[in-house]
Amino acid sequence: MNYNNPNLVFKEIPTGKVGWCSPSNIALVKYWGKTGIQIPANPSISFTLSKSITETIINFSPSKNDRCNLDFYFDGIPNAKFAEKTSEFFKKLVDIFPFIKQLDFSIYTKNTFPHSAGIASSASGMSAIAIALCDIENQFFNTFHTEDEFYQKASYIARLGSGSACRSIYGSIVSWGEIKELDYTSNLWGSRLKFEVNPVFKDYHDSILIVDSGEKKVSSTVGHGLMNNNPFSKSRFIQANNNIKNLLDVLRSGDLEEFVTIVENEALTLHAMMMTSYPSFLLMKPNTISIIENIREFRNSTGIPVSFTLDAGPNIHMLYPHSFKDKVQSFIESSLKVFTQNEVIHDNVGSGPEKLQP
Repeated sequence: MNYNNPNLVFKEIPTGKVGWCSPSNIALVKYWGKTGIQIPANPSISFTLSKSITETIINFSPSKNDRCNLDFYFDGIPNAKFAEKTSEFFKKLVDIFPFIKQLDFSIYTKNTFPHSAGIASSASGMSAIAIALCDIENQFFNTFHTEDEFYQKASYIARLGSGSACRSIYGSIVSWGEIKELDYTSNLWGSRLKFEVNPVFKDYHDSILIVDSGEKKVSSTVGHGLMNNNPFSKSRFIQANNNIKNLLDVLRSGDLEEFVTIVENEALTLHAMMMTSYPSFLLMKPNTISIIENIREFRNSTGIPVSFTLDAGPNIHMLYPHSFKDKVQSFIESSLKVFTQNEVIHDNVGSGPEKLQP
């Protein structure tokens, strides 16, 4: 797919604003390692979240000096680091959106969750920006014939900013990467699952236990790069593809015992890859381990199919069916919150990005 379009140039350069909120997502089967330009070394599948979101407002106006100037505000405060990262992202997009060079941008963004703590803030942040740029194209050039075209391009663009961001463009359960069992999947954008998912997964819960809200020790970009020389990477990619195949069966059948096995295996493997890379990184904290041990004891004693997963950080995502919401959240309050920074985000599977009225 080639989205380059030299015709996306303003004849009369406008002033305006667009706003979108876009969710984070939690991968059930993890993408870790990449090739080429943001191509995943293995496919992944994620839950799109509902409450862990980034809200982004983009103001745009004619460029003062015929090049894109960009200011970035995070929680209302100028943020030079995010401005530089977003400027580099925009440079990758000038052949896709030539109008970028004609505009100056002021971007205002905020999260409902701690930034850079391993809750995929780049996924929600970059997907919000990607979909806003497609919205500008749609408003002024009217190039999209269907909603599917709009969201597929937004997913493609989001991938160029952050790989996992391409999954945040859609709600519910989303894949990314070529899956041989699903011929509509792609390495270039995320895809909604087109088969009927078991109802138990449609309102699944994710309670995020914030063990440490500080910035993680290693960026995802560096972490992915470390897979190039990891001695276990080939075995990991085989494992991921097998777990994808098994998870697809689980999503159809509703086999929660197997769901627990797969997502916990994926979480621990991700961290094992970081521990066996060179240089190596230990991203869990002692309280992370304590929470994992308590979850397993709770599951064994109650029979409740609660599971854990992690992104590339110390914070625990507890996954469980809606029918066990009260019991699990009571357990979190009584037994697990003591291991956190007194912060738990109770989230659930969500419906995807929403347009704001800025």
